[in-house]
Amino acid sequence: MPPVSLVASSFRRKIAAASLVVALASTAASGARVEVLRSTGGIPVHIAGAFNTPVGFQQADSGVYYVFDRRGHTVYTIANDTATRIMEVGAEPGRVLDPTAFDIDPRDGSFVIADAPSRQERIQTFSASGSRIAGFTVPGRELPRLTLDTMVLNGVGSIQYTGRTILINQPERGALVTELTFDGTPQRTFGNLRPTGQEADTNVHLAMNAGLPLINPSGGFYFVFLAGVPMFRKYDEQGHLLFERHIEGPEMDEYVRTMPTRWPTRRTEDGDLLPLVPPAIRTAGVDRAGRLWIALTQPYTYVYDSSGEKLKTVQFKGADTLLPNSLFFTKDGRILVTPGCYEFRIPGFS
Repeated sequence: MPPVSLVASSFRRKIAAASLVVALASTAASGARVEVLRSTGGIPVHIAGAFNTPVGFQQADSGVYYVFDRRGHTVYTIANDTATRIMEVGAEPGRVLDPTAFDIDPRDGSFVIADAPSRQERIQTFSASGSRIAGFTVPGRELPRLTLDTMVLNGVGSIQYTGRTILINQPERGALVTELTFDGTPQRTFGNLRPTGQEADTNVHLAMNAGLPLINPSGGFYFVFLAGVPMFRKYDEQGHLLFERHIEGPEMDEYVRTMPTRWPTRRTEDGDLLPLVPPAIRTAGVDRAGRLWIALTQPYTYVYDSSGEKLKTVQFKGADTLLPNSLFFTKDGRILVTPGCYEFRIPGFS
């Protein structure tokens, strides 16, 4: 019979080997759980490299690409591998200064831009060639801003364009979504604010109701909350709530576990104290089949079907793994992603 010490040593080796097998199996399962989407194309490198901070990459159904260069205060069209600047910097009507958001109507290429000359929020509508159609300033006091890197995510930073009206998130109006005409007239509001437990602190309560209104090409709208308890809602075309779902997954666990009950503040240039609320969501978009794609602040994107069931977790990989700050879905099943101005194929698209 071998010495007890040798038996114990052999037993420990077997346990260690078994633990390694379990660890490797766990890692493999985790890897299998996340589907990696690899770039299938995009804007040529010599063109994409000339942009300062592209945070919008979209395509009209005609085939013309549009790139919103936030730090460059401009929009480019790209056709036949040629980039053309169609906006000029400035505070005057028809120009852009300190822009925060951009969206096109893919049917005709017209688009909207939100900017903030002299810190006054403004929204302008343009034709496909960059000619100004209309514009207005957005009234209201300074409100809590959810920022990520250099991006403003809420308010007019979350603009959506139907081709006839403009959708923004203005929870200070008492609703999640405000729909505006081209001259800024509120056409309707919809979406009840969610309870947050922070109703006594108006600024925190509003920040927890900040989010992304999203047009569903299949009809109706989604609303994705940016901070607080991760969740989204789906509405019909009349603005009636269809359902609400929590955004759950291993990648969200740390955010939920460490969610504070008190928030630090910052002082604005006007002397107001506003809370600093970290977002859980970086961006989101809806593909032409009505599936909702939600990009987290971690390098993962959750995909939900039209009934709100989670289909998969994906990662976008260009030259490296991407942290998307914009998603756009073309009519032929491609996903346009910034940074990098990459293209990806929607898995299983036919």
